[in-house]
Amino acid sequence: MNNLSSFEESYDLYQPSPSSLDQIDKSTTETPGYSTISGDSFAYCRTNSETSAFSEPTDDQSYSSEPSPSCWHALKSLKSGAGVNNHSVLTRVGMKQHKSLVGDHKLNDQEVLDSELELMKERFAKLLLGEDMSGSGKGVCTAVTISNSITNLYATVFGQNLRLEPLNSEKRAMWKREMDCLLSVCDYIVEFIPATSQNLRDGTALEIMTSRPRADIYINLPALRKLDTMLIEILDSFQDREFWYAEQGSLSSSSIGSGPSGSFRRIVQRKDEKWWLPVPCVSPDGLSEKARKHLRHKRDCANQIHKAAMAINSSILAEMEIPDTYMATLPKSGKACLGDSIYRYMYSADKFSPEHLLDCLNLASEHEALELADRVESSMYTWRRKACMSHSKSSWNMVKDLMSDTDRSDKNHVLAERADSLLFCLKQKYPELSQTTLDTSKIQYNKDVGQAILESYSRVLEGLAFNIVAWIEDVIFVDRSVRNQNN
Repeated sequence: MNNLSSFEESYDLYQPSPSSLDQIDKSTTETPGYSTISGDSFAYCRTNSETSAFSEPTDDQSYSSEPSPSCWHALKSLKSGAGVNNHSVLTRVGMKQHKSLVGDHKLNDQEVLDSELELMKERFAKLLLGEDMSGSGKGVCTAVTISNSITNLYATVFGQNLRLEPLNSEKRAMWKREMDCLLSVCDYIVEFIPATSQNLRDGTALEIMTSRPRADIYINLPALRKLDTMLIEILDSFQDREFWYAEQGSLSSSSIGSGPSGSFRRIVQRKDEKWWLPVPCVSPDGLSEKARKHLRHKRDCANQIHKAAMAINSSILAEMEIPDTYMATLPKSGKACLGDSIYRYMYSADKFSPEHLLDCLNLASEHEALELADRVESSMYTWRRKACMSHSKSSWNMVKDLMSDTDRSDKNHVLAERADSLLFCLKQKYPELSQTTLDTSKIQYNKDVGQAILESYSRVLEGLAFNIVAWIEDVIFVDRSVRNQNN
């Protein structure tokens, strides 16, 4: 029994999540992401079972046809007329039955644990092989595989969560368990720094080095973990709420008669193009002042988290090496890439204003904004390449050093700086903008595991924070519409 209790205590660390496991294949195949290879995230599952050699196999007939050895002596004494208490014999038989049931439970627990460990080894094998089961080394590199794993895990856990409500306990445990597993790789990406210095007896000074996480991981990973915790806490704060949801914009059975007359589809008109999203509903009198204050506070918090995650993601992408394949596709002229009108304004304006230029362009859709971002980014690196051509160093790893040595009055340098400011303003004005061609190329060809983890982790947190802000604004919009109708 002591062994059993100790086993049950250790098994608590591997609590299963059946409902979330059923959705792994669906969400990873239906959710568009950056991975076309690694579609599975690390998950525990029950697929096979093995009988434990330490459990006694029993069946329903074992007590009547063939008594167990532990009861032979008592039953023999009972048949021979010895003065054995019938109650004690039945008690022993009952204890045997209870022991068998406990043994069956222990057997089931061992089967679950064995199957989960087997699947865990399978996941790690696929991770290390880069999804190349032939072992010939043609798979995706480890950095891209880990990035895909974090992206797909986010889609599995948060892909179906479209409401302001606490995360399901099973998915919450899955997210924490598997993210801890993926982030544990960073524990072994270290650098050596001087710790202390000692003087030997002969006067020789020794400097003792110690290891710590690499600088970018040491700074950004604790911040990302904190942002992760804060986002989960924001969702938990909506346990008790004054609003509810109606699927696909129609009134649910519980909301009929409790809300304002008419369809909520008419109220939330800006969600017509996203018909699959649930529509928030409020009472006819709207939300209380306390609830509105809580919503505004959580929206501001989520908005700050979104900005912080976006800043970390941008800094990590900026540090990634530019792939040679991208540089090979750059046009020879930045003017041909941008067009005459944009180039003329960028070249001739004494005081360049990217905000004024974007207002004049009047972009109508995210597709147009993303296309402009790609063109501006291509022209920026084209001008930077021309500004650096006079130097003998041709390695693109030295672009930053070369740009710092370039003459600030050079035309190509000025145009590159203006293109950079225009790209920054464009991303600020359209925060939901998808990643540019250069960003996706960096992620695809990146081989730095630490950068891959930081980039993917910050990217999924940025997306979650943006969604939370949008969901809160939906509730505020519906509440404002209801109160305006009442007035």
